[in-house]
Amino acid sequence: MTQRHDDKHHSKQKPQILSADIVAQSRLFKIEQLELQFSNGEQRTYERMRGSGRGAVMIIACPDAEHFYLIREYCAGTHDYQLGFPKGLIDPGEDIVTAANRELKEEIGFGAGRFVQLKSLALAPGYFNATMHIVLAFDLYAESLEGDEPEPLELVRWSRNESTALLQQADFTEARSVAALLLAQQYLEANPDVFKQTA
Repeated sequence: MTQRHDDKHHSKQKPQILSADIVAQSRLFKIEQLELQFSNGEQRTYERMRGSGRGAVMIIACPDAEHFYLIREYCAGTHDYQLGFPKGLIDPGEDIVTAANRELKEEIGFGAGRFVQLKSLALAPGYFNATMHIVLAFDLYAESLEGDEPEPLELVRWSRNESTALLQQADFTEARSVAALLLAQQYLEANPDVFKQTA
């Protein structure tokens, strides 16, 4: 009998964590060293960056059926400006939708009346346990909250028909934003009536 991929995944035995210790820490990051024993008896030392456990959100905000919003902001990791979708950490006590609405208000000056959760993505799961929740936002309304950005973010309105051009943009390279674009396009093409719905 053929085994389905999801069944095989769930039946796989995880290695046993023999010990877990924080070996380095900064204001933002914690590096954890794991001593693992696998089901075949092999032992290995792994290191991972430990996240907050709350996750983060990335939002594709659609002001109408033909457009979505992007932001251009400074990214310290590459020391340049990147074009991408609004995003941010989920604060303590927030759920995904509440965090998504807050981030929209902070980063683009809009809230949303409806949200569709598309998928939760892992970020470099080999050494980082962070999760990014990709969310579509509809029924936008003007409302701003003060964020923590050091400078105003550039708001970019982009046509859905120009998605190929966006993928070719030299400053649109973040893998999570690329994945969010493809997931959003797939959903919107399969559900064209979503724009006719109301909150």
